[in-house]
Amino acid sequence: MNRFPTTILATYRDCLVFAISASAVLCLSRLLLILLYWERVDAVQGLSYILIQGLRFDLLVICALLLPVAVLASLFGSRRRWLVLQRSYLVGVFVLLVFMEAATPTFVAEYDLRPNVLFVEYLKYPKEVLGMLLGGYKTDLVFGLSLVGMVGYGFLRLLRRGDREIDSMGWWRSGICAVLVLVLCAMGARSSLGHRPANPSTVAFSTDLLVNELSLSSLYSAMYAMYRESRHERGVQGYGEMDFAEIVREVRQDMALPTTDFLSSELPTLHRSQWIKPLDQPLNLVIILQESLGAEFVGALGGVDVTPRLDALSEQGVWFDNMYATGTRSVRGIEAVITGFTPTPARSVVKLPGSQQGFFTIATLLGNAGYDTSFIYGGEAHFDNMRQFFVGNGFQRIVEYKDYENPVYTGSWGVSDEDLFNRAHQEFSEVADIPFFSLVFTSSNHSPFEFPEGRIELHEQPQATVNNAVKYADHTMGEFFEQARTSSYWKNTLFLVVADHNSRVRGANLIPIEYFHIPALLLGGPVEPQVYSRMASQIDLLPTVLGLMGIDAAHPATGQDLFRLGMEDVPGRAIMQYNSTQAYMRGDDVVVMELEKPPAHYLRTDTGLQLSGQQDEALINRALAYSLWSTRAYRDNLYRLPAAH
Repeated sequence: MNRFPTTILATYRDCLVFAISASAVLCLSRLLLILLYWERVDAVQGLSYILIQGLRFDLLVICALLLPVAVLASLFGSRRRWLVLQRSYLVGVFVLLVFMEAATPTFVAEYDLRPNVLFVEYLKYPKEVLGMLLGGYKTDLVFGLSLVGMVGYGFLRLLRRGDREIDSMGWWRSGICAVLVLVLCAMGARSSLGHRPANPSTVAFSTDLLVNELSLSSLYSAMYAMYRESRHERGVQGYGEMDFAEIVREVRQDMALPTTDFLSSELPTLHRSQWIKPLDQPLNLVIILQESLGAEFVGALGGVDVTPRLDALSEQGVWFDNMYATGTRSVRGIEAVITGFTPTPARSVVKLPGSQQGFFTIATLLGNAGYDTSFIYGGEAHFDNMRQFFVGNGFQRIVEYKDYENPVYTGSWGVSDEDLFNRAHQEFSEVADIPFFSLVFTSSNHSPFEFPEGRIELHEQPQATVNNAVKYADHTMGEFFEQARTSSYWKNTLFLVVADHNSRVRGANLIPIEYFHIPALLLGGPVEPQVYSRMASQIDLLPTVLGLMGIDAAHPATGQDLFRLGMEDVPGRAIMQYNSTQAYMRGDDVVVMELEKPPAHYLRTDTGLQLSGQQDEALINRALAYSLWSTRAYRDNLYRLPAAH
């Protein structure tokens, strides 16, 4: 009996060493991040809160990781084979914990958030990601992996120092200890006596999302994001509840269409705009989706002067100077521009399993109207699941990296933009007498910013910077339009140039709205030069181009046709998804919706978002309805063309 305390200590020694070591790593990592972003932490007076809540969430993670091994150690701790399995597990999860923290500073610098589901998704594309890391983050990669290796080896040696025979506690004592350990670890992992366990909303004490996330660990933030998305895809609604009839009424009102335009109770947003008149000759449509081209880079929008070709083109067509992206990823831009679908807290529909076939896209609509439809890309189309989504939803042909012979330049993300545009010009020139639609997606303006030398006068040194990459991408697009003007397809083609999202979205607001501001331009066809300054969203572009093309077919897109008669009297609005937070903006009024928190009405000011003194319930209902519509439409297959089509 006198040896029992010693036996207990020996049985759980490895677990205690893990707990102490993991706590030290997480605390040191958090302190480093606090130092790196001290101005933002200090601005919300968050130091003590972050440190206290950080200890809480570190304990949560440690208890969750230790739960299975600690329970089994109670039962099998005296067996030698168990010790080998236990240490293999502890070393493995410890190295994973250290790896996630080592990767955090670079990830935060890029996305202004701790690693989330995007971090995990990128691991599916090792070729592209490894090329990006070696090209732009070689020092970070070498340092991080070296640190992980050294810390992991040190932890293994620390475990081995305690090698000794462990006496058996006996089955009844082992059973009691297993139950006690199970209860303690479960309580620690839950970290709450309330109805819900602790989660990221528990530490949402400020409007700065990054500062809030400093209380978490990166392994926790990534795992929780994956868990939340899996729950959402099973039908969980994110931001609140509302009667479905009310959801439909609010969304239809936001579309600013007469009730007579809506055609179906089965597909609530299916409509046909009665004012559209078909053209004598169908227009071709080319959408040029520019990678990461935020307004901050565009001279015509007051940004850095690295887009001279786009600035010149802005005077030759319809220039949208108040356009907003729906998200911060390319798949969000594709989702908005190609499908007109509004964002949700889950992944883009480009990746969701229920939208891989029969989901509405402009390619499906135009394909039904006899158009040749294509996707032209310089990289590998499997990235971000684009190929599967496009093939299943109306794109007849895909041109990707493997289809380029003798490209001028190849980087981490595929061939250069000049190769891309040369191929696009070739494809369009070879189309015979049928109309065509093509999505052309650029990639040169992507970290590590690789492009051929000698094409542009560099904006700055060294060459591999975002400003130089933007200038190169702008140059190649300008050269394409010079070619297109002399082509056989120019006079009968409508061109839409629009960014998918900004380069890096960051800031101390729940929604850093200024980084969602993007350029958009319409050229060719019936377009007359003008500046369009009414607030608009990427989702408005699909119905707008269909109207200009004279396509009067029914479709379910909820965006507004910006040139429909009477739209000047309808307030503009934008919908933005930032990580798990969504915003609905109309003028300077912004409704912000966070998971597991009631929506709130803010005012956009020069110093950031400020909570409104008077909450506009009508505006809140409109925002909530839109977010719920997207979730319901995906879940119940409501965003499609009728079966007759």
